[in-house]
Amino acid sequence: MRQVLGIPAGAAIATAVVAASHSAPVVTTWGQVRNRVLPRLAGVGARDGVALTFDDGPDPVSTPAFLDALDALSVRATFFLLGTLVARAPSLTAEITAAGHEVAVHGWDHRSMLLRLPPAALDGLRRARDVITAASGATPTMYRPPFGQLSVSALAGARGAGLQTVLWTVWGADWAASATPESVLHELGEPRGGATILLHDSDCTSTPGSWRTTLAALPRVVEQCAAAGLAVRPLGEHLHQAMMPPVPPPLPATVGPPAPSVIP
Repeated sequence: MRQVLGIPAGAAIATAVVAASHSAPVVTTWGQVRNRVLPRLAGVGARDGVALTFDDGPDPVSTPAFLDALDALSVRATFFLLGTLVARAPSLTAEITAAGHEVAVHGWDHRSMLLRLPPAALDGLRRARDVITAASGATPTMYRPPFGQLSVSALAGARGAGLQTVLWTVWGADWAASATPESVLHELGEPRGGATILLHDSDCTSTPGSWRTTLAALPRVVEQCAAAGLAVRPLGEHLHQAMMPPVPPPLPATVGPPAPSVIP
Protein backbone atom coordinates (compact mmCIF):
# COMPACT_ATOMS: atom_id res chain seq x y z
CA MET A 1 0.00 0.00 0.00
CA ARG A 2 1.27 3.46 -0.87
CA GLN A 3 2.32 5.51 2.15
CA VAL A 4 2.46 9.25 2.88
CA LEU A 5 5.15 10.16 5.42
CA GLY A 6 5.05 6.60 6.69
CA ILE A 7 1.26 6.57 7.01
CA PRO A 8 -0.87 4.38 4.73
CA ALA A 9 -2.40 6.54 2.01
CA GLY A 10 -5.98 5.69 3.03
CA ALA A 11 -5.36 6.67 6.62
CA ALA A 12 -3.61 9.87 5.56
CA ILE A 13 -6.54 10.88 3.38
CA ALA A 14 -9.03 10.08 6.14
CA THR A 15 -7.04 12.12 8.63
CA ALA A 16 -6.90 15.06 6.22
CA VAL A 17 -10.66 14.91 5.64
CA VAL A 18 -11.39 14.87 9.37
CA ALA A 19 -9.02 17.78 9.98
CA ALA A 20 -10.52 19.78 7.13
CA SER A 21 -14.09 19.21 8.29
CA HIS A 22 -13.15 20.14 11.85
CA SER A 23 -11.53 23.43 10.88
CA ALA A 24 -13.83 24.32 7.94
CA PRO A 25 -15.75 26.95 9.93
CA VAL A 26 -12.53 28.97 10.21
CA VAL A 27 -13.44 30.55 6.85
CA THR A 28 -16.03 32.53 8.80
CA THR A 29 -13.18 34.59 10.23
CA TRP A 30 -12.78 36.18 6.79
CA GLY A 31 -14.36 39.58 7.34
CA GLN A 32 -16.05 40.24 4.01
CA VAL A 33 -17.42 36.70 3.74
CA ARG A 34 -18.66 36.75 7.31
CA ASN A 35 -20.29 40.18 7.16
CA ARG A 36 -22.22 39.42 3.98
CA VAL A 37 -23.10 35.75 4.34
CA LEU A 38 -23.40 35.41 8.13
CA PRO A 39 -24.35 38.87 9.43
CA ARG A 40 -25.62 37.53 12.75
CA LEU A 41 -22.31 35.83 13.42
CA ALA A 42 -20.54 39.07 12.49
CA GLY A 43 -22.54 40.99 15.07
CA VAL A 44 -24.56 43.03 12.58
CA GLY A 45 -27.29 44.60 14.69
CA ALA A 46 -29.56 47.61 14.93
CA ARG A 47 -28.85 50.09 12.14
CA ASP A 48 -29.19 53.11 14.39
CA GLY A 49 -26.07 52.25 16.35
CA VAL A 50 -22.91 50.22 16.80
CA ALA A 51 -21.78 47.72 19.42
CA LEU A 52 -18.51 48.42 21.23
CA THR A 53 -16.65 45.31 22.41
CA PHE A 54 -13.33 44.62 24.11
CA ASP A 55 -11.37 41.34 24.20
CA ASP A 56 -8.68 39.75 26.40
CA GLY A 57 -9.47 41.15 29.85
CA PRO A 58 -9.85 41.66 32.67
CA ASP A 59 -6.43 43.13 33.35
CA PRO A 60 -5.87 45.00 36.64
CA VAL A 61 -3.26 47.17 34.91
CA SER A 62 -5.36 48.40 31.99
CA THR A 63 -9.06 47.55 32.35
CA PRO A 64 -9.75 50.14 35.11
CA ALA A 65 -8.55 52.87 32.76
CA PHE A 66 -11.08 51.74 30.16
CA LEU A 67 -13.86 51.69 32.74
CA ASP A 68 -13.00 55.28 33.69
CA ALA A 69 -12.88 56.38 30.05
CA LEU A 70 -16.21 54.75 29.22
CA ASP A 71 -17.78 56.36 32.28
CA ALA A 72 -16.52 59.77 31.17
CA LEU A 73 -17.95 59.15 27.70
CA SER A 74 -21.29 57.84 29.12
CA VAL A 75 -20.91 54.70 27.03
CA ARG A 76 -21.60 51.08 27.90
CA ALA A 77 -19.77 48.21 26.18
CA THR A 78 -19.31 44.44 26.16
CA PHE A 79 -16.18 42.81 27.61
CA PHE A 80 -15.25 39.34 26.31
CA LEU A 81 -13.32 37.87 29.25
CA LEU A 82 -10.82 35.05 29.72
CA GLY A 83 -11.65 32.66 32.54
CA THR A 84 -8.08 32.43 33.80
CA LEU A 85 -7.87 36.21 34.17
CA VAL A 86 -11.29 36.43 35.82
CA ALA A 87 -10.14 33.86 38.39
CA ARG A 88 -7.20 36.14 39.22
CA ALA A 89 -9.23 39.35 39.34
CA PRO A 90 -12.80 38.57 40.42
CA SER A 91 -13.34 41.97 42.04
CA LEU A 92 -12.38 43.75 38.83
CA THR A 93 -14.84 41.57 36.95
CA ALA A 94 -17.53 42.65 39.39
CA GLU A 95 -16.61 46.29 38.74
CA ILE A 96 -17.27 45.80 35.03
CA THR A 97 -20.89 44.79 35.56
CA ALA A 98 -21.36 47.27 38.41
CA ALA A 99 -20.51 50.01 35.90
CA GLY A 100 -23.33 48.82 33.64
CA HIS A 101 -21.26 46.92 31.11
CA GLU A 102 -21.97 43.48 29.67
CA VAL A 103 -19.70 40.48 30.20
CA ALA A 104 -19.22 37.63 27.72
CA VAL A 105 -16.94 34.61 27.26
CA HIS A 106 -13.66 34.75 25.33
CA GLY A 107 -12.57 31.30 26.51
CA TRP A 108 -10.88 29.79 29.53
CA ASP A 109 -7.51 30.83 28.10
CA HIS A 110 -6.30 32.47 24.91
CA ARG A 111 -5.58 29.35 22.87
CA SER A 112 -6.73 28.49 19.37
CA MET A 113 -9.80 26.27 19.21
CA LEU A 114 -8.76 24.65 15.92
CA LEU A 115 -7.03 21.63 17.48
CA ARG A 116 -9.22 21.17 20.54
CA LEU A 117 -11.50 18.16 20.71
CA PRO A 118 -15.20 18.74 21.51
CA PRO A 119 -15.06 17.56 25.17
CA ALA A 120 -12.14 19.86 25.95
CA ALA A 121 -13.79 22.81 24.18
CA LEU A 122 -17.05 22.32 26.07
CA ASP A 123 -15.28 21.95 29.41
CA GLY A 124 -13.27 25.13 28.90
CA LEU A 125 -16.30 27.20 27.90
CA ARG A 126 -18.37 25.97 30.81
CA ARG A 127 -15.56 26.76 33.25
CA ALA A 128 -15.18 30.25 31.80
CA ARG A 129 -18.93 30.88 31.86
CA ASP A 130 -19.22 29.74 35.47
CA VAL A 131 -16.25 31.72 36.82
CA ILE A 132 -17.49 34.87 35.07
CA THR A 133 -20.97 34.34 36.50
CA ALA A 134 -19.62 33.81 40.01
CA ALA A 135 -17.41 36.90 39.88
CA SER A 136 -19.76 39.31 38.14
CA GLY A 137 -23.22 38.19 39.23
CA ALA A 138 -24.26 38.16 35.57
CA THR A 139 -24.56 35.06 33.40
CA PRO A 140 -22.82 35.46 30.01
CA THR A 141 -24.86 34.63 26.93
CA MET A 142 -22.27 35.22 24.18
CA TYR A 143 -18.92 33.77 23.14
CA ARG A 144 -16.11 34.97 20.90
CA PRO A 145 -13.24 32.50 20.33
CA PRO A 146 -9.60 33.62 20.60
CA PHE A 147 -8.31 34.95 17.27
CA GLY A 148 -11.88 34.61 15.99
CA GLN A 149 -10.99 31.05 14.95
CA LEU A 150 -14.02 28.81 14.81
CA SER A 151 -14.15 25.06 14.55
CA VAL A 152 -16.76 22.36 14.93
CA SER A 153 -15.58 21.92 18.54
CA ALA A 154 -15.88 25.64 19.26
CA LEU A 155 -19.37 25.90 17.81
CA ALA A 156 -20.59 22.73 19.50
CA GLY A 157 -18.98 23.75 22.79
CA ALA A 158 -20.63 27.17 22.70
CA ARG A 159 -24.02 25.61 22.05
CA GLY A 160 -23.49 23.12 24.86
CA ALA A 161 -22.59 25.94 27.23
CA GLY A 162 -25.66 27.94 26.21
CA LEU A 163 -23.66 30.65 24.47
CA GLN A 164 -24.30 32.47 21.20
CA THR A 165 -21.16 32.79 19.08
CA VAL A 166 -20.57 36.35 17.84
CA LEU A 167 -17.43 37.67 16.15
CA TRP A 168 -17.18 41.26 14.88
CA THR A 169 -17.78 43.47 11.87
CA VAL A 170 -14.74 45.77 12.08
CA TRP A 171 -11.60 45.85 14.20
CA GLY A 172 -8.95 48.42 14.97
CA ALA A 173 -5.87 46.16 14.67
CA ASP A 174 -4.88 47.77 17.96
CA TRP A 175 -2.73 44.85 19.08
CA ALA A 176 0.08 45.53 16.60
CA ALA A 177 3.39 47.07 17.64
CA SER A 178 2.98 49.67 14.89
CA ALA A 179 -0.55 50.69 15.94
CA THR A 180 -1.28 54.34 16.69
CA PRO A 181 -4.57 56.05 17.56
CA GLU A 182 -4.72 57.26 13.97
CA SER A 183 -4.14 53.77 12.55
CA VAL A 184 -6.86 52.36 14.80
CA LEU A 185 -9.33 54.90 13.43
CA HIS A 186 -8.17 54.18 9.89
CA GLU A 187 -8.68 50.43 10.33
CA LEU A 188 -12.17 50.95 11.72
CA GLY A 189 -13.11 53.22 8.82
CA GLU A 190 -16.18 55.42 8.69
CA PRO A 191 -18.79 54.42 11.28
CA ARG A 192 -21.57 52.30 9.80
CA GLY A 193 -24.86 51.55 11.44
CA GLY A 194 -25.23 47.94 12.56
CA ALA A 195 -21.50 47.30 13.02
CA THR A 196 -19.80 45.56 15.94
CA ILE A 197 -16.42 47.10 16.81
CA LEU A 198 -13.60 44.95 18.20
CA LEU A 199 -10.91 46.53 20.39
CA HIS A 200 -8.73 45.25 23.25
CA ASP A 201 -8.58 46.43 26.85
CA SER A 202 -5.57 44.25 27.65
CA ASP A 203 -2.18 43.44 26.13
CA CYS A 204 -2.00 39.94 27.64
CA THR A 205 -1.77 38.41 24.17
CA SER A 206 -0.46 41.36 22.13
CA THR A 207 2.31 43.93 22.05
CA PRO A 208 3.13 45.12 25.59
CA GLY A 209 1.55 48.49 26.22
CA SER A 210 -0.66 48.34 23.12
CA TRP A 211 -3.72 49.00 25.28
CA ARG A 212 -2.54 52.58 25.71
CA THR A 213 -2.99 53.13 21.98
CA THR A 214 -6.55 51.78 22.17
CA LEU A 215 -7.34 53.95 25.18
CA ALA A 216 -6.08 57.06 23.37
CA ALA A 217 -8.22 56.24 20.31
CA LEU A 218 -11.39 55.45 22.26
CA PRO A 219 -12.78 59.01 22.70
CA ARG A 220 -12.39 59.69 18.99
CA VAL A 221 -14.07 56.40 18.10
CA VAL A 222 -17.09 57.37 20.19
CA GLU A 223 -17.06 60.94 18.85
CA GLN A 224 -17.09 59.74 15.25
CA CYS A 225 -20.04 57.45 15.95
CA ALA A 226 -21.95 60.30 17.61
CA ALA A 227 -21.18 62.60 14.67
CA ALA A 228 -22.68 59.97 12.36
CA GLY A 229 -25.83 59.86 14.49
CA LEU A 230 -25.09 56.37 15.82
CA ALA A 231 -25.67 55.20 19.37
CA VAL A 232 -22.87 53.20 21.00
CA ARG A 233 -24.18 50.28 23.06
CA PRO A 234 -23.37 46.79 24.39
CA LEU A 235 -23.51 43.89 21.94
CA GLY A 236 -26.47 42.09 23.47
CA GLU A 237 -28.62 45.20 23.29
CA HIS A 238 -27.34 45.88 19.76
CA LEU A 239 -28.45 42.46 18.55
CA HIS A 240 -31.72 42.46 20.47
CA GLN A 241 -32.85 45.78 19.04
CA ALA A 242 -32.19 44.51 15.53
CA MET A 243 -34.80 41.78 16.10
CA MET A 244 -37.49 44.11 17.41
CA PRO A 245 -40.22 45.16 14.94
CA PRO A 246 -40.13 48.81 13.94
CA VAL A 247 -42.40 51.14 15.88
CA PRO A 248 -45.24 52.26 13.61
CA PRO A 249 -45.73 56.01 13.20
CA PRO A 250 -48.57 57.56 15.18
CA LEU A 251 -51.90 57.72 13.44
CA PRO A 252 -52.92 61.20 12.24
CA ALA A 253 -55.55 62.92 14.29
CA THR A 254 -59.00 62.55 12.71
CA VAL A 255 -60.93 65.67 11.89
CA GLY A 256 -64.68 65.28 12.31
CA PRO A 257 -67.67 67.63 12.31
CA PRO A 258 -67.79 70.20 15.10
CA ALA A 259 -69.56 69.12 18.25
CA PRO A 260 -73.15 70.37 18.46
CA SER A 261 -73.63 73.44 20.60
CA VAL A 262 -75.64 73.03 23.77
CA ILE A 263 -78.50 75.52 24.20
CA PRO A 264 -79.26 76.22 27.84
